[in-house]
Amino acid sequence: MNNKYVGIIGLGAYVPEKIMTNKDLEQVMDTSDEWIVERTGIRERHVAAENEATSDLATKAAQKALEDANITAAEIDLIIVATGTADMAFPATACLVQDNLKAINAAAFDVSAACSGFIYALVTGSQFIKAGVYRKVLVIGAETLSRITDWSDRKTGMLFGDGAGAAVLGETPEGYGILGVDLGSNGSGAELLKVPAGGSRNPATAETVLQRQHYIQMDGNEVFKFAVKIMGETTSKALQNANLTPVDVTYLVPHQANIRIIKSAAKRLGLPMEKVVVNVDKYGNTSAASVPIALDEAVKSGVIKPGDIIALVGFGGGLTWASSIMKWYK
Repeated sequence: MNNKYVGIIGLGAYVPEKIMTNKDLEQVMDTSDEWIVERTGIRERHVAAENEATSDLATKAAQKALEDANITAAEIDLIIVATGTADMAFPATACLVQDNLKAINAAAFDVSAACSGFIYALVTGSQFIKAGVYRKVLVIGAETLSRITDWSDRKTGMLFGDGAGAAVLGETPEGYGILGVDLGSNGSGAELLKVPAGGSRNPATAETVLQRQHYIQMDGNEVFKFAVKIMGETTSKALQNANLTPVDVTYLVPHQANIRIIKSAAKRLGLPMEKVVVNVDKYGNTSAASVPIALDEAVKSGVIKPGDIIALVGFGGGLTWASSIMKWYK
């Protein structure tokens, strides 16, 4: 049995400077600030500049995480970027980040698990350290969803934002770090949340562009029902794997998709909202970036402290879900 404990030893986040408020959205779609806040809890989101791509956001978050971990880029053995908005089909965004950081000793690849992506990357990266293959792994959730958001679509246009969050993984003292995990998928729900064109099934053509097939399409009601159910279930499973119960959780850090989903998940777990980290009002749904951005804010502001039991949980297109229970080390 491998007795290594692996956890987060450095954190960083970055969001673009430009802020788009609900009032701004009122100018481009049939909606209102009141309606968006009531339905989603979102008040504003950050939007990448024209010259900013996912790798740029990821690099800036990674630099902060390396600084926080007090290590150099050359000490990183592996970079995993979780994203649904890669700079291009290939090379992997992780390779572009590797070059930007000059992480000359790092292998690099991307993970595609939509909004569950960061936790998928976290769990994957931790296994390399547990197995003794690598010592330091950099995992990043980064998205420029503004590039695939249809601003004229009242159902999805107000939901998404851009940003990146990064974590350096390394060995932690006994009892700290990742204690239990749960990953899952249900591909029969693939149609509920997707970008239909641009891949091998429907390559880009003038027609697919005209039909707006390169933007996010979502069946909001079905995704909502799935999310509310799965957030509680996967967190409970991860807690069981860690031999813990919801009572032991100091803070829940959920995927920031919608305040109503977050509240429903907390209720199912029997957690008061004081124990739930929420920043969806400031950033909207940043997909794979949402959990690490929320985690970074909670740690840097002193809300999360060493020894706290933290539950990370996400769900997303695929359909996918993921959760990780950690005893906070740093």
